[in-house]
Amino acid sequence: MGSRVRELAGATPATRDRYVDLLRVASLAAVVLGHWLMAAVTPDGVGNLLAVVPALQPLTWLLQVMPVFFFVGGFSHALSYRSLLRKRPGGSDDSVYSAFLRARLQRLLRPTTVFVLVWGAAALLVQLLGGGGGLTGVTLRMVTQPLWFIGIYLAMVAFTPPLLRLHERYGWGAFAALAGAAAAVDVLRFAAGVPYVEFLNFAFVWLAVHQLGFLRADGRVRRPALLAGAGLAAACALVAFGPYPLSMVGMPGEKVSNMAPPTLALLAHGLWLVGAVELLRAPAARLLERPRVWRTVVAANGVAMTAFLWHLTAMFGVYGALLALDVPLPAPASAAWWAQVPLRIACAAALTVALVAAFRTFERPAAPKAPGHPAASGGGPLAALGATLCLLGVLGLSMVGFNGLLDGRTALLIAIPVSAPAAVAMTLGGWLLVERAGRGRGAR
Repeated sequence: MGSRVRELAGATPATRDRYVDLLRVASLAAVVLGHWLMAAVTPDGVGNLLAVVPALQPLTWLLQVMPVFFFVGGFSHALSYRSLLRKRPGGSDDSVYSAFLRARLQRLLRPTTVFVLVWGAAALLVQLLGGGGGLTGVTLRMVTQPLWFIGIYLAMVAFTPPLLRLHERYGWGAFAALAGAAAAVDVLRFAAGVPYVEFLNFAFVWLAVHQLGFLRADGRVRRPALLAGAGLAAACALVAFGPYPLSMVGMPGEKVSNMAPPTLALLAHGLWLVGAVELLRAPAARLLERPRVWRTVVAANGVAMTAFLWHLTAMFGVYGALLALDVPLPAPASAAWWAQVPLRIACAAALTVALVAAFRTFERPAAPKAPGHPAASGGGPLAALGATLCLLGVLGLSMVGFNGLLDGRTALLIAIPVSAPAAVAMTLGGWLLVERAGRGRGAR
């Protein structure tokens, strides 16, 4: 692996924006570390450190960095789609779209599908043997929660071509339209009490952040200090005078969450984060010119999605081992609890490394198709249907988990009850459709 990393790092073209790669890795690493820190596990269950110590909630304004990842996604998707259009000047929109969708989703869905299959088989075995209580049951329920991020990212990939065309025509106006739609949804939600309308902001808020990535790709984020200041001022005003909570992550027991569904306050938070990371662009770019630093970023990018998928598995594995060894778990936020934090994080990191070593091969992109096999006509709608099924499947699985796999347990996905078996079937079926749409007639 080391030689492969050195080869990739050495072959990096001078035109590559290395800072974007750093942001991708750093944002996922911040999410992983945040999850490990926030988990307040006791023999009685799992809580949230931010609920135990509310004074720590302002830290979420720094550590809730998912907007940065989606911003980076917009940048990468714009470059990737435009590159494919240049390589296929005679191709139909339909064939280019299916090829783009398959190429972008491959490194995302292959490790995700393996994760779902491994955990699904483990959950089935545990429940057939009569297990599923205590920490095991909590793990089966919570280990799939990060999959919501995969679902949102799928939607961003699927909507890239039409939203990129809107960006090329209207620029900042396209972003303003999505932001205005998010504001309108919150007005209907909080002022008019319209039911279910808040779920539209899963699209409007995150796609607005994604649109900022398009603007960055065209060099149109020219005043990052103004963007950061305006976003921070808006977020502060919305939290101070509106119905929005202080925490930028979901809190147990709160009637309103800024995350699920996302709110206008979270969009303002995303604006300030994007502006802030853009202010750091120049010094970070100089740092990334150092070969050792760049090799580290390249290596981390090659396994980042695998580490993200399995980091909660590692965390619960550490807690399970502590309970099995009768190691006392101190009360969350106590002095003894804080003293134990470095050891728990070190053990979780080590177990994550082991899991990455076991599953990293599924994150490697497959060999590209031989030229001369364009996607078949009609592949675009088939690819779109597959992406939709994957989106619904992983979002449903993130909500229902694997606990109660044999009991018919369901969770509401917007207004539709979804069970774990149905979510797994949609995920696998959607991936097969995307694969078929991208192969083309020649491959078949």
